[in-house]
Amino acid sequence: MPQHVRGVVARAKGEPVRVETVVIPDPGPGEAVVRVQACGVCHTDLHYREGGINDDFPFLLGHEAAGVVEQVGPHVTDVAPGDFVILNWRAVCGRCRACRRGRPQYCFDTHNARQRMTLTDGTELSPALGIGAFAEKTLVAAGQCTKVDPAASPAAAGLLGCGVMAGIGAAINTGEVGRGDTVAVIGCGGVGDAAVAGARLAGAAKVIAVDIDDRKLTTARSLGATHTVNSRTADPVQAIRDLTGGFGADVVIEAVGRPETYRQAFYARDLAGTVVLVGVPTPEMKLELPLLDVFGRGGALKSSWYGDCLPSRDFPMLIDLYLQGRLDLDAFVSETIALDEVEDAFARMDKGDVLRSVVIL
Repeated sequence: MPQHVRGVVARAKGEPVRVETVVIPDPGPGEAVVRVQACGVCHTDLHYREGGINDDFPFLLGHEAAGVVEQVGPHVTDVAPGDFVILNWRAVCGRCRACRRGRPQYCFDTHNARQRMTLTDGTELSPALGIGAFAEKTLVAAGQCTKVDPAASPAAAGLLGCGVMAGIGAAINTGEVGRGDTVAVIGCGGVGDAAVAGARLAGAAKVIAVDIDDRKLTTARSLGATHTVNSRTADPVQAIRDLTGGFGADVVIEAVGRPETYRQAFYARDLAGTVVLVGVPTPEMKLELPLLDVFGRGGALKSSWYGDCLPSRDFPMLIDLYLQGRLDLDAFVSETIALDEVEDAFARMDKGDVLRSVVIL
């Protein structure tokens, strides 16, 4: 029987979100219903509300979540009712050209639930990133459920579903930070701070955090930054060079997504170094660089999609590190809130007052 639950819905561009009744169908083949325990408030949800992703309103927001599998449909074998899972938006297909070449972290045909959740009048909802987890329960493809150790706090674990995984993965997977490397991270919001933590996990000798907000730099230091630079008062390129013997960092992670900060990252890296873009630009942004500099500096210019993660590989490993006390996911949880406080949380996030607000259900 379909279930009626509360969920946070964005009905039109720019309008405040509100809690409405959402109808969850029984899971079909390859689908699962998950009872959501916690879901982080991510900038991507705000982009959906503002129409920055697409205009497929109304949206059921929320995607950075953990919970317990309640029901599964036919042909589901990887998870079962009662499993504690982190939801992901990379349910790999196993058949596309990336998967066949042994690179499932780049799967080009990820999938979501086939059925749609609806409002009580039958209006179909578009779930954010195919998840829609600002709700008491949600319907997803079973492949979007990654089973992890249930000893983990749902509020902390759910953050691996998007922002924290994007940052850690940008350092470990995309940037391939190694022991003894020097790393700079430009932009110390939730994703940037996760990149700092990822660089520390990977054994970087020096981790330089760059931001215009001293509050964020203090947080970055607590998560593993060895040095900080306020780019409002100092030239970040020169500061990074001064901190790396005049050479620049081996890996520079750009977690802002703007042309000016990307240029800083490009010129702040050492010869043959790597730039990783994990900050998300807007469609109208353009970048201009002298092609001779691109050639002459060598190295690699990379973009990091979801931290180039493979959820089935990375989520359980990172949860194990969390439970061992080696990865402080709790530090990313600035506050816990109720479903009806999401709109206010958007405002605090936009002002940079929080790393993550987390809805507890």
